[in-house]
Amino acid sequence: MLPTGPHLPARYLASQARTLGDLFRRRAELSPHKPAIYEKQGGSWRATTWGEFHEHARKVAAGLIAHGVARGERVAILGATRAPWAIYDMGAQLAGAVSFGIYPKQSVEQVRYLLAHSEARVVFVDEAGELETVLAAAATELPRLAAIVPWTEELFNASRERDRRLTSPRMFATDDADDEALAELAAAISPEQAAILIYTSGPTGPPKGAIISHRNILAVLASQEGVLELFEDDLSLSFLPMAHAAERVLAFYGRLNSGLTTAYATSLGFVLDELREVRPTVFGAVPRIFEKAYAKIHSELEKKPASVRRVFARARAAGKRALPYLLAGRPLPLHVRIPYRIADALVFRKLRAAFGGRVRWFMTGAAPIALDILELFWSAGLPIFEAYGMTEATVLTHANRPGAVKLGTVGKVSPAMTHRIAEDGEVLVSGPFVFEGYFKDEAATAAAKQNGWLHTGDIGTIDADGFLTITDRKKHLIITSGGKNLAPANIEKAIKNRSPLISHVHAHGDRRAYVAALIAPSPIETLELGVALGLVTKAELEERTRELIDNPTGRSEALGAAMAKVVVNEAFRSKLREAVATGNRELARVEQVRRFVILERDFSQEHGELTPTMKLKRREIESKFAALFDRVYDEPGFAVEA
Repeated sequence: MLPTGPHLPARYLASQARTLGDLFRRRAELSPHKPAIYEKQGGSWRATTWGEFHEHARKVAAGLIAHGVARGERVAILGATRAPWAIYDMGAQLAGAVSFGIYPKQSVEQVRYLLAHSEARVVFVDEAGELETVLAAAATELPRLAAIVPWTEELFNASRERDRRLTSPRMFATDDADDEALAELAAAISPEQAAILIYTSGPTGPPKGAIISHRNILAVLASQEGVLELFEDDLSLSFLPMAHAAERVLAFYGRLNSGLTTAYATSLGFVLDELREVRPTVFGAVPRIFEKAYAKIHSELEKKPASVRRVFARARAAGKRALPYLLAGRPLPLHVRIPYRIADALVFRKLRAAFGGRVRWFMTGAAPIALDILELFWSAGLPIFEAYGMTEATVLTHANRPGAVKLGTVGKVSPAMTHRIAEDGEVLVSGPFVFEGYFKDEAATAAAKQNGWLHTGDIGTIDADGFLTITDRKKHLIITSGGKNLAPANIEKAIKNRSPLISHVHAHGDRRAYVAALIAPSPIETLELGVALGLVTKAELEERTRELIDNPTGRSEALGAAMAKVVVNEAFRSKLREAVATGNRELARVEQVRRFVILERDFSQEHGELTPTMKLKRREIESKFAALFDRVYDEPGFAVEA
């Protein structure tokens, strides 16, 4: 466990600040010796204090100004979620620049588009492979790009002759910053000016750059003060991509506001191991993290004797009886408390230990979570607060919060915002969180912001208590040949978590007589079953697991070949047939999946089926598998009958 400070309420600063840079300076002055960041180096966790963090960023700001970056010009950052990303970001803010992130593992064409569209003046680049991509992208004319800066001197030295714009990171680490000039620059920045660009990883077309102002960000941060209790000794673990609005605004800038300390995970593959080392107290994650944990629990349960499974079932029952009291924050009555304490000692304590043993609450959004998962985590003393927002509304407009929770909803609207449902069911929001518009795209801005309302593109309902439920994306609705409007997300959610063997489900049925689905198998769990069936060796499983730990988004030919041996097996198909049947029982008849196809691999970014935030790219999937869908409906016996 990493050392922490005094257990005192966090001190928030957003309501006092004018800009992000001002917020950062205030945090460094208030908490100069408090750890801001932990990073693992040489097997141990090294701390960087808020004072040190600010000093590093001040030097970056001086380097940007020396390279001619003017107030309002764009600075790009491409790399993993680590301390340098944060330092370059805040250096850009202190220099009055507009910073934006580029997701790792993007194609040359994607990187070239972002650098050209943003007219980036400087790009900071982590890792040799990413630098190769940037150099290839910069080989064509990018007249505004003045400097390509590797994160390390070693990487710069290895490539320095390849492009005249390659610049040593030492140029952004020298102590020649003019404090008076930086102060004048800070005073000249208006809260209404752009602070960051967030390029949305939309399902179709080129990304759009959402302009988020200092006022937008500070309004969101000020609205969160006191919503979820934070203390000065709280500790988080960060691993989600900084190019994404949630990690950038709520997590990173939220830490500037509250003074929260974070540890940066070494990589995605080490998150579960480092959870147990860091032992965070608060945690933000995408729903997939909880889905994978839930799937792993049930995968392990299947291997246990019947007596163990009975103990788990009794614990779940005791947890469900306690759930109404836990959600409301009320004490448990005696007849509920005694069996719950037994369940906690035998089962729930072990689940908390898997997340480090100290987590007080989680926050999640981006996609719905199955009710079973939410109930299990809440019962185990791991509250998951579902929230909702979008990049164009500076990430967060709705949230469940202590004392105001309804599982399956995304909570109530922020007091600073207003919301309503349009006649066609679309969720509309208005208020200070709404973005300034899309960079260089007036038409898209006008379409998104109409008559004072931001059109979210999401379909939802608001209940009598003000809780919002999101049912699907407006453009994703399935309209069957019988004229029924169906939300694919509801169908997919009902099936997705019924078996640890399932990674993703894509429901299809637009202009069809009934719903069919693609099921993408979960790699590790599929290979584990393959070992049990004698189709995959233990050595093969270990090798493929190591590959996925080293590169969680990678999909090698060897992995595909190993999975292909399992997914055609009747025992595997039978388990998925059972999962679909169980999910179908939750759905109306017209929503039920009648036939499905099992893919030989998981969906991936490499194949263009997932966004960098692991959302299905529905239109790409529909287009790529169009011929396969035709066969599902046209060829009897081709698909698995549910």
